[in-house]
Amino acid sequence: MGMVRQADAPLRGLNTFGIDARARVLWRLDSLDDLAQLGEVLRDDAGKGHPRPPLILGGGSNLLIADDPQQPIVQMALRGLRIVEDDGDTVIVEAAAGEAWDPLVRWTLSQGLAGLENLALIPGTVGAAPIQNIGAYGVELRDCFESLDAVDLGSGIARSFTADDCAFGYRDSVFKHVDAAQWLVTSVRLRLSRTADLKLDYGEIRAELSEAHIVAPTPTDVADAVSRIRRRKLPDPTVIGNAGSFFKNPLIEPEQAQAVRAREPELPCWPSGDRVKVSAAWMIERCGFKGMRIGDAGVHARHALVLVNHGHARGSDILALAMQIRSAVEIRFGILLEAEPVVVGAARL
Repeated sequence: MGMVRQADAPLRGLNTFGIDARARVLWRLDSLDDLAQLGEVLRDDAGKGHPRPPLILGGGSNLLIADDPQQPIVQMALRGLRIVEDDGDTVIVEAAAGEAWDPLVRWTLSQGLAGLENLALIPGTVGAAPIQNIGAYGVELRDCFESLDAVDLGSGIARSFTADDCAFGYRDSVFKHVDAAQWLVTSVRLRLSRTADLKLDYGEIRAELSEAHIVAPTPTDVADAVSRIRRRKLPDPTVIGNAGSFFKNPLIEPEQAQAVRAREPELPCWPSGDRVKVSAAWMIERCGFKGMRIGDAGVHARHALVLVNHGHARGSDILALAMQIRSAVEIRFGILLEAEPVVVGAARL
């Protein structure tokens, strides 16, 4: 059928904040056969005075649209799941970029494969997972990442990326930086195992399993426990618009952490390599923002890291609140917060 093109496309249903924005043009990519045509269209678009790289849209769960985007939007809709290597214990699974993340987790568990259980119920698509290096409950995507395929939409060149090529960091990868903005992830391969090495010591996982009277948990038990915890802590975007945690937990130098804790001894912090990770939620709550609402833009009452749209907030309203929070935290703690979501239509926080 070929690519689907829509001019003046509504985006409210394509971003979990529920921001009522419109795209100048949106292309829906359903097949790898459409990639050559898409590249030609985008290069022609650039030649007509629209040189900005396209915005790749997956589930819209890591996105704040501050104003109507002027660049073309490419909606990733590639589908497919398969096992590509199996040596009896180690199994490599390949998933197309348009697959939803949590159903992939559940599919791997149904195949008897462990590794993704702590990443259950994370919103978004497979293609977005390595871009963000998604993580939760002591596990990051890079822990089970094998490789990915991507296409440079500017040149049409396709290549595979190893973990080293991706330069994974804390909620970061090479694809989040300007010089890699043209890369469109088409598929991701993950290295999983039939022998479970469960990570139970982060957050409330052990307590949740104990509450359910589970003494010998399976990977599925862990995924279920993580899902219950996430549902309690994080609001459902189908009920109230949000993009999950809005700010990263800052990584600071040990000397700075020591100085801040001398003033704020209750500040939660954890060693992270040669730096120290500090709790953004705790700092935001101490600055009085938890549960705050300005018009329809607000901070969730149960989790200070989650900014929410109570109904009709504009993206600029959410952004203004985020900037107010960041300023207050910097003034009180001397620590600069960085936003997790991609901000479209305004300078990045």
